[in-house]
Amino acid sequence: MTGSGPAAFFVSDSTGITAETLGNTLLTQFPGQHFERHTVPFLTTEQQARHLVAQIDVVVAAGRVSMVFSTVVDPGIRSILAGSQGSFVDLFGTYLPQLETALHTAASLRPGRAHGLGDALRYQSRMSAVEYAMEHDDGQSIRALERAQLILIAPSRCGKTPTSMYLALQHGIRTANFPLVDEDFEHRSLPAPIAPYTHKCFGLTSQSLRLSQIRQERRPGTVYASLAQCGWELRNAEDLYTRHGIPHLNSASMSVEEISATILQQTQIQEHDPV
Repeated sequence: MTGSGPAAFFVSDSTGITAETLGNTLLTQFPGQHFERHTVPFLTTEQQARHLVAQIDVVVAAGRVSMVFSTVVDPGIRSILAGSQGSFVDLFGTYLPQLETALHTAASLRPGRAHGLGDALRYQSRMSAVEYAMEHDDGQSIRALERAQLILIAPSRCGKTPTSMYLALQHGIRTANFPLVDEDFEHRSLPAPIAPYTHKCFGLTSQSLRLSQIRQERRPGTVYASLAQCGWELRNAEDLYTRHGIPHLNSASMSVEEISATILQQTQIQEHDPV
């Protein structure tokens, strides 16, 4: 911890994913601040909490602002963390009493419920979706396409693979993805294996310059990465989507999270639809 700017600690009694996600979401509202980030997962004892508080207090003593984002559920450990010299943001404790009042029941106060094996069926569904997405990445397999909930199609490097994996891992959506190539554009037709599943298709496009820049990193100086080729493919892809009535969006300035959320909103695919 040798930086000079503000520090952010994401503290959890489980993986730390929730603390990171919620904490970083709040920090994005302060774009002028450059935080040194530290994730502290699996903090489950008061001894560990006191050790962390000592570290935080050293940072504060050095004149640095320190934020502590916590999803720890144990009241004793939360109390210790709240006693640090840093600014304590209790992401669970702040809202649990309100929920207990509304639901007329006490919270379980069991750690690891969000990203653990607490819901075995949901976890298995997500892992099955990940396996499906891996098998059906970039048109590698056409086996069991009828089981796909979504088929992403796009020219190369428009974001099909990361979006497929995110939808699988975060939402349990069985997603296949297929590249659109010159032959598809010349014939103005979808790849033959997915033609029967047009109703499951969703298209991605991009901006010519952005796509060219991405392709140049992979295969510099090639026709594949040229601005002219990228523009030609994107124009033909949009024509193909329109011709076949396939919903689509431009992914050039969107994160994987934004792309996925937009797809789910437009298609109304439900998490964990039956096989």
